[in-house]
Amino acid sequence: MIALLAVHPLATTNAVLNALATVLLVAGWVFIARGQWKAHRAAMIAAFAVSAVFLVCYLTYHYLVGHVPFRGQGPVRTVYFAILITHIILAVFVPILALRMFFLAWKGRWEAHRRLGKITMPIWLYVSVTGVVIYAMLYHLFPGA
Repeated sequence: MIALLAVHPLATTNAVLNALATVLLVAGWVFIARGQWKAHRAAMIAAFAVSAVFLVCYLTYHYLVGHVPFRGQGPVRTVYFAILITHIILAVFVPILALRMFFLAWKGRWEAHRRLGKITMPIWLYVSVTGVVIYAMLYHLFPGA
């Protein structure tokens, strides 16, 4: 618990928001697979809202704190940067894909919504999960001196 307290509160908030987005995304996927479209819609709107709050907190955190270097050495450094680079690249597309998904649903274009969902869901889920992994690696597994 002491290590958790030493981490900037916004960094932890970001990880919690990413974890919550992950739970909401999986719930939305389960709901639609069961044909529960109203629950699916609620979960996906909540996932989008949580991700939007995350983005504001993330930008605020990096404005206040700046760059935080990764302290791990050896092969784990390669793993960390492979995760980080793919996370950043895919994260750029999440808002675009999510907004497109909302537009298609709003217009009732269900087939296009379904097709794009097969691309959007794994990307958004990957970004949410790896956000938590990056947090754990950066602040808890290999914290700065």
